[in-house]
Amino acid sequence: MSELTAKGIVKTYGSKNVLQDVNLTLESGKIYGLIGRNGAGKTTLLSILTAQNPASAGTVTFDGQPVWENPAVLEHLCFSRELNQMTGSNANPMKVREYLRIAATFFPYWDREMEQRLVKEFDIDVKKRISKLSKGMLSMVTIIVALASKAEFTFLDEPVAGLDVVARERFYELLVEEFTETGRTFVVSTHIIEEAADVLEEVIIVDQGKILLKENTQELLERSFHISGHEDEVDRAAEGMNVYHEEHLGRSKGVTVLLEPGQRISEQYDVTIQKISLQKLFVTLCGAEQGHE
Repeated sequence: MSELTAKGIVKTYGSKNVLQDVNLTLESGKIYGLIGRNGAGKTTLLSILTAQNPASAGTVTFDGQPVWENPAVLEHLCFSRELNQMTGSNANPMKVREYLRIAATFFPYWDREMEQRLVKEFDIDVKKRISKLSKGMLSMVTIIVALASKAEFTFLDEPVAGLDVVARERFYELLVEEFTETGRTFVVSTHIIEEAADVLEEVIIVDQGKILLKENTQELLERSFHISGHEDEVDRAAEGMNVYHEEHLGRSKGVTVLLEPGQRISEQYDVTIQKISLQKLFVTLCGAEQGHE
């Protein structure tokens, strides 16, 4: 079983720390979700994990071997990031066909048949210049690169940006089909959390340049609850628990709790207990109004 491991990753731009002491291990054969607010450091982290950007401090290894400037390792990694319609101040003149041809040269396991099948399914005109593609078409091209690369560890940064709901659903179907058939590892960064929640085996939440948590998605949701009612009753029910994001309305109160092993919410208190979605939990943990006791 392969592992991609980041230890003590720091990334600094000028006086700003974009990533701060990030430690992360990704195991083969899983679909991970990477979520965080804009500016949290997600894209920077993905670029460092795949050696497209050097870390200011720390190391990234693949099965113990350094990733940076190591061709033998890099052939196992693919970071399919958003295409840029501009090159400097000029429109990107490259045609889709040429872009896919160049991409194929970087990945020794490139699946030409899959590339052609997806181009046809997505109805992409490969003669069209990248500068002329719509936002959705740009995303489709990045998806084709990610899937056709056949890289053992494949990273996608906002792959569904600009896609309509039907196309987004189809993307996740393709992702699961490829994962089931090959056992490849996928890391998907996305802001559209609820659509992805059922697909993601593990979720990684990044907040202000740090890993806030990394956990099995289902297990995380099974220990996440919203407790509401009279503030005194809520305080008693949540006593001794990790409490997040208090909400007040008169004498009523609502809190989100993450239970630790062995903890349970007693039914003796006059409160309402509800499970919460991954999106709601993310907003609770990383929202601007969050609080933590």
